[in-house]
Amino acid sequence: MITSAIISLVLLLFQSVCFFILLSRLFRGATRLPPLQPELANPSLLAKVSVIVPTLNEVDRIDKMLEGITRQSYEVKEILIIDSNSQDGTREKVIEASKTDPRIRLVTDPPLPSHWVGRPWALHNGFLSSSDTSEWILGIDADTQPQKGLIPSLVNFANKYNYDVVSLSPQFILKDAGEWWLQPALLMTLLYRFESSGVDAKSPETVMANGQCFLIKRKVLEAIDGYSCASKSFCDDVTLARHISSMGYKVGFADGAKVIKVRMYEGLKETWTEWGRSLDLKDAASKSQLWTECGFLALIQALPLPIIITGFLCCSTLDFLSFYLLFILNSLLVLIRFALLIAIAPSYQFTKSPRELFFFLSPLADILAVIRIFLSAQQKPRQWRGRIYGEIK
Repeated sequence: MITSAIISLVLLLFQSVCFFILLSRLFRGATRLPPLQPELANPSLLAKVSVIVPTLNEVDRIDKMLEGITRQSYEVKEILIIDSNSQDGTREKVIEASKTDPRIRLVTDPPLPSHWVGRPWALHNGFLSSSDTSEWILGIDADTQPQKGLIPSLVNFANKYNYDVVSLSPQFILKDAGEWWLQPALLMTLLYRFESSGVDAKSPETVMANGQCFLIKRKVLEAIDGYSCASKSFCDDVTLARHISSMGYKVGFADGAKVIKVRMYEGLKETWTEWGRSLDLKDAASKSQLWTECGFLALIQALPLPIIITGFLCCSTLDFLSFYLLFILNSLLVLIRFALLIAIAPSYQFTKSPRELFFFLSPLADILAVIRIFLSAQQKPRQWRGRIYGEIK
């Protein structure tokens, strides 16, 4: 009895600290900037933006991206598809698209150096190949679906709030029941650890970014030698954004659910394997920060439901006061979790499919999501997008 009471009090202490940290972030989120809205092309933005798309065997996913990016108006000076010798027909599809839109240009990046990861290497070479008269560089992933009015909305937002860098959270397209169950739980690990989209981070170490749609001023990239600071990172978007923020530039992360969509992975297994291994963001954080965040997730996201269930099953053997306080605190955490689920619903494309009901069961996947972060934090990726990596020097 005494041992269980001590454990309960220690757990209560740590959870209480985490609870107030979470509340402070949520209160800041209540004042976040509104989601970006599609905007009409502005003549003042004529040829201001170079678009860079890194590709490697994307033939089954690139159609929607090409369709969406070519619908952007005259603010786009060029669309550079930086391909890493795709063998699946991606190159042929890009060449065909270039026949109807002269802004599209296929560029093959040089062989990958041993001290680079593929994606930042492609983006870096895209930057080097882009026109030096464009003012902005926009990195777009091949699995995205840019909506009409994306680029003027994005550039106008950056100019209005004096951002040097802006990236967007998209609207996710999910299909399988397993995706609808697990993916929101994985997304929640980011929402718990960092500021929500539309809120400026309080320090460079907590800056959040999304490379699926990443706008940056050309002069900033010139000042930092392109993407070289993120050359070894498997989360190059966050690594780059935090480095830029630490140099005094203003970095923004906005809600782009109405201007860009993304179909990232196919099914539960791929969501667990592919997305789960990058969410720890270990390449953009110190070890102490990484494991502090893991502990925070365990206390605030993974444990509340198990603690409540355990309390009901073992209430007769637990210290009453400890159980009562833990029950109240963890009940509040569960209520917050479901409230956040409603808050992130606009970040998903709902089509009235019965499988979408698993979205509301995603809190039951929180333990798995946090376990995935712990597993990923202990492992260095050795395979990514068809590439095998050895020890990156």
